[in-house]
Amino acid sequence: MTERTEKAERTERTERDKRRPARALFNSFSFTSVLSVFSVFSVLSLAACTSDPRTPVVLYSPHGRDQLVLLEKAFERQRPDIDVRWLDMGSQEILDRLRFERVNPQADVWFGGPSPIFDRGIKDSLLVPYRPVWASRVDTAAVGPGDLYFPVYRTPAVIAFNSRAVSRAEAPRDWDELLEPKWKNKVLIRDPIASGTMRAIWGLILVRSLRQTGDTAQGMAWLRRLDGQTKTYTISPALLYEKLARQEGLVSLWDLQDILISAAKGMPLGYVFPRSGTVVIEDAIGLVQGSRHPAAARAFIDFVGSEEAQLLAAREVFRLPAMRGLATDSVPFWVTEVEREMIVTDMDWDLLSARGPEWMRYWDQHVRGTGKRER
Repeated sequence: MTERTEKAERTERTERDKRRPARALFNSFSFTSVLSVFSVFSVLSLAACTSDPRTPVVLYSPHGRDQLVLLEKAFERQRPDIDVRWLDMGSQEILDRLRFERVNPQADVWFGGPSPIFDRGIKDSLLVPYRPVWASRVDTAAVGPGDLYFPVYRTPAVIAFNSRAVSRAEAPRDWDELLEPKWKNKVLIRDPIASGTMRAIWGLILVRSLRQTGDTAQGMAWLRRLDGQTKTYTISPALLYEKLARQEGLVSLWDLQDILISAAKGMPLGYVFPRSGTVVIEDAIGLVQGSRHPAAARAFIDFVGSEEAQLLAAREVFRLPAMRGLATDSVPFWVTEVEREMIVTDMDWDLLSARGPEWMRYWDQHVRGTGKRER
């Protein structure tokens, strides 16, 4: 069977979208039009709930339904006067939406995403300072300038694999091993354009190239070789897990937390930490500029970073706490295991924030879909 070209992939996605009316509708609009529709829906949703005496707090977050529902219920038990509402979307999508809504903000809290994405939001004046009550218990190096955001979780990138088809001993043990011939057409990747996690991994490869050669050419060549190994780029994390579980591909690059959650639900997924080191995303939270409910938003931010909420997220949804000084007998065992196994690469986050958008554009226009043609 011949390998599908990028054009064929687009055609397949188009045909698939035709079978999904909602997505076909989404694709028929420009991005700005879609955001307009979303904003109208948000306003209508708030208007429909005017009989609810509680104060709403609206979150934009990439953290997924499991975690958002968990924290929504826990917070509302403490603050029954506040109604938590959330929209789950990719990190880049949150930034784009906040930019579009800047003149008429709909969100109160930007909850989750890597610090380079938040730094770009700062340049667009999307956040206002707020120093939460737990601020002294996190790494000051991960705090945004002027207290505009604070780290809540640490999210390590891992090499994931289908544990039924690949043993831990057989899985790639480092980034470069993904380029070995035995993994050709067996790599699945979440579309990096919409994903903060993938942008961080791409950044790791390109910053490594800069440090070794003074240029990103080596890193782009590495990503082109990985493109040649890649069977498909999935449009969402959920599709990534499903394809990996169905053995449509055998290995992937993703974040630890989502792999652990999927495995806990019975999916045959395992992971290894790259031997040479991995990127650990400082997953942040911030108060949105123009928040309609700033007091409720500040209360939610205080809750999310509290010791109670940090331990709850670690136990229930495998979030690695950013809070320092948690008692070792209170954190789940998996946290101790991760801290022992993981080697953290020193990343230049400022450089990634400044150059990342340019790098991603180049990758999307000149690298994606070219790896197979060069072999």
